[in-house]
Amino acid sequence: HMPPAFCPMSGCSISTPTQTEFRECLSCKPHHHGGPPERQIVMGICCMMKKSKSKPMTQILERLCKFEYITVVIFPEDVILNEPVDRWPLCDCLISFHSKGFPLDKAVSYAKLRNPLLINDLNMQYYIQDRREVYRILQEEGIELPRYAVLNRDPDKPEECNLVEGEDHVEVNGEIFQKPFVEKPVCAEDHNVYIYYPTSAGGGSQRLFRKIGSRSSVYSPESSVRKTGSYIYEEFMPTDGTDVKVYTVGPDYAHAEARKSPALDGKVERDSEGKEVRYPVMLSAMEKAGLCVDFARLILAANRVNIVMRELAPQFQIPWSIPTEAEDIPIVPTTSGTMMELRCVIAVIRHGDRTPKQKMKMEVRNPMFFDLFDKYGGYKSGKLKLKKPKQLQEVLDITRQLLAELGQDNDCEIEEKKSKLEQLKTVLEMYGHFSGINRKVQLTYLPHGQPKTSSEEEDTRKEGPSLLLVLKWGGELTPAGRVQAEELGRAFRCMYPGGQVMCCSWSAVFVGDYAGFPGCGLLRLHSTYRHDLKIYASDEGRVQMTAAAFAKGLLALEGELTPILVQMVKSANMNGLLDNDSDSLSSCQHRVKARLHEILQSDREFTEEDFERLAPTCSASLVNSMKIVKNPVDTCDQVYALIQSLTSQIRWRMEDPKSADLQLYHSETLELMLQRWSKLERDFRMKNGRYDISKIPDIYDCVKYDVIHNATLGLQDTLELFRLSRALADIVIPQEYGINRVEKLDIAYAYCLPLVRKIQLDLQRTHGDEAVNKLHPLYSRGVMSPGRHVRTRLYFTSESHVHSLLSIFRYGGLLDEEKDQQWKRAMDYLGAVSELNYMTQIVIMLYEDNNKVSLLSGPSSTVSSAGPSSPTTADTSPRFSFSDKVSLTPQSSEETHPPQTAAIPPGSAVGQRGLDPSCPTVSTPNQLPLTPIAQTLITTAETLCSRPPHPTLKMRRRSSVLARQRRPVPVRLDIVLGVAARRSVSRVLLWELWGRRHIMSIKWAESKINQ
Repeated sequence: HMPPAFCPMSGCSISTPTQTEFRECLSCKPHHHGGPPERQIVMGICCMMKKSKSKPMTQILERLCKFEYITVVIFPEDVILNEPVDRWPLCDCLISFHSKGFPLDKAVSYAKLRNPLLINDLNMQYYIQDRREVYRILQEEGIELPRYAVLNRDPDKPEECNLVEGEDHVEVNGEIFQKPFVEKPVCAEDHNVYIYYPTSAGGGSQRLFRKIGSRSSVYSPESSVRKTGSYIYEEFMPTDGTDVKVYTVGPDYAHAEARKSPALDGKVERDSEGKEVRYPVMLSAMEKAGLCVDFARLILAANRVNIVMRELAPQFQIPWSIPTEAEDIPIVPTTSGTMMELRCVIAVIRHGDRTPKQKMKMEVRNPMFFDLFDKYGGYKSGKLKLKKPKQLQEVLDITRQLLAELGQDNDCEIEEKKSKLEQLKTVLEMYGHFSGINRKVQLTYLPHGQPKTSSEEEDTRKEGPSLLLVLKWGGELTPAGRVQAEELGRAFRCMYPGGQVMCCSWSAVFVGDYAGFPGCGLLRLHSTYRHDLKIYASDEGRVQMTAAAFAKGLLALEGELTPILVQMVKSANMNGLLDNDSDSLSSCQHRVKARLHEILQSDREFTEEDFERLAPTCSASLVNSMKIVKNPVDTCDQVYALIQSLTSQIRWRMEDPKSADLQLYHSETLELMLQRWSKLERDFRMKNGRYDISKIPDIYDCVKYDVIHNATLGLQDTLELFRLSRALADIVIPQEYGINRVEKLDIAYAYCLPLVRKIQLDLQRTHGDEAVNKLHPLYSRGVMSPGRHVRTRLYFTSESHVHSLLSIFRYGGLLDEEKDQQWKRAMDYLGAVSELNYMTQIVIMLYEDNNKVSLLSGPSSTVSSAGPSSPTTADTSPRFSFSDKVSLTPQSSEETHPPQTAAIPPGSAVGQRGLDPSCPTVSTPNQLPLTPIAQTLITTAETLCSRPPHPTLKMRRRSSVLARQRRPVPVRLDIVLGVAARRSVSRVLLWELWGRRHIMSIKWAESKINQ
């Protein structure tokens, strides 16, 4: 006798010795009882019980059992593992697939013994257990793969085991892979895949594993590859934090599901049933064709039942047809096409709070520097930038060698100045190691040496080529900067549909981890693949880390910033999109700086002529700062005296034994603090007694940093130094980007013309079908508006691009201020803003009507975050804070409705100040117009009905800003909803009515429909 099998429909045991008696088990065909038994095709399911009892397999088997002439028999796991194959149940066709613990060899033997029709290829399943074989098949079929190499640690094949590991790369059998790269075990059953990150992104590795609870990966600071086992090394492919799994059924059908990449933060998003959240996405025709044809041999799914019936029905003389059933696929049209449907969000954002930037220049002629310049290809362009740890270590080694030679023999011909070399050595030795992007060295080839600055140098300068060495350090993103970026990312969600309502009354709409979450509208939009997000950043470390921290807050991610940076942030230093070479200024900017220095060197109070020359645009903030400064030279004298006093106080604190081990903010020491202030003291006042105006931004930068972060030192007169330097900086910084309108536009074009062109393309491609993962509307169960897609492009950059982009908006003739009063009020407000501080952003919001665009400028962090001791009382001019913003709509307020702007909750952690009273506001109408479909339904309902209108709906009052703008609106709601139900678009209309402020909630309206 044969061991029992099980009927999947009834669950009964089938203990029959022959195949004929198998077919006579009619427990799963109840309609046959009472009549003669009919021939059945027995389909065997041979797999581990965990797979056969899984929910997806259960769904498949239920569908198979609907076929009149098919009987499904599941092989018991105990039989599969312990019985010989000649005692396995008989079947006409077989579905069998491998999983952990499954004896694939026995299944192959069974197929040879009984010769059933195989639905899927058993022998091919050996290959999918070895990643090397999978890659070979992919290559043979012409499917694109990342570049890879196999490291086989096989004693019999020593030629395949050559591994050389560097700091930021590995060489595998002659193939070099720069970090980030991926290390995969060759065994497909081993899920311990590691991703190694470069030191420029923070180093370390992300370690992926089979899901345990809510975790699928963890970040590790370990950067060295594994030394035992065989692995595949391949280039890392950034996917913007998304993984796509594709299931194919023969050559004609493919189903794709997207999920959050496990390499992003390692947190698994699960639904209420504990299953990982995945959403069906659409594939391109090319993707479907390649995957379906090439992997039809490997993958199984239920539609192959057609093959079973086509092959076996004639043998058993069975008539057959494919049964159909009413699929409950929620095809829900979206409300796209309405005026207020958000289509695109573009933001240009400045980086967060940073340490003061510092720079040192020196001319070098030693052959060792020339050798280094040649080694890294500096002669090709005449310039070289050294940022990698290995490169900086070489510069440090050269510096140490020169200082050692100088110490041994004071007469040796080392032309580099000892003080400069010592400073170079000190900076490169900071922190004890090189990590991230916190220091860099630039070398520029000077064929005739550095130009002579005075006649005294004619005898000391030597002819011949030299190198200009520029050392830059500081400018690192501080912990406060990371917090600012994360907080702003969280607040940024409120700009998206559903984000204005912090707690939704229809909790069924937002489920899982996002229920009741602030800004859950964006999180829902992004997690369901209706949000096309791309994040770009310049190559500066502080900018890239700001972008990563912002993404962490925006998408509610967890863990370290390094994996987020590598996965989500794209470097945008190509074509000057977000980077600019500050050493190569335009001729216009040179002229502007020269004129600015000339005006500020006048030792007298500003005259009316000076106001006309320096502030021709009549900017309120600039005029106010000039009134505070009065006499620029006298103010510079006061600033210089205060710097001298500050350095004296620091030296006194260093001599105090109590301050020996004093640690300042961000691990700075008193010695380092003294170095930066002493350098400013030396550089600000030149030998001729005049002041170097270009150092004013650096002075303001340093004193602002110390006032905010090192206030506990109790240094005297720092607030006065802050007040005076800020007034000077408010003149110098904005005017360096042009004094009059023509100059401002000329310099702005030089800085950000590529960025403006990219923004234009972003707006034009909103409706295009790009290669992004989009939710499939036919399989969007639980998604109310599957057709809604929002495109977001975030550009993180430095202050220069923000100034330049605002200049284009203000002076580029976008709108006529004389004809549009709303635009004029907005421009006046911008003119009153004296500083574009950290996290300043310019946001462009595009709605379905392409003629209506909203620009949001602000918010940014300010010095006011320092607390009660913050020096904000000295100047009452508006500065961007977390709660300041201005809405600029390029239409008159009579023609358009206000855009959906973010409402930062009062009293939130991101800012305590209210909106500035000078900020232009737009009155909100009592109700917004319905879209055409909703208006048609209402009109039809009123035409069909002669009854009196329904009593006016009374709205519940809520505490949110948006809810307070709702008003009672008289609507014949009973008739409207009745017509809506008859037209089968009730859900669409409900969303329309709620979005246009006609009803108080979706849930309430649905109850009315049911009544």
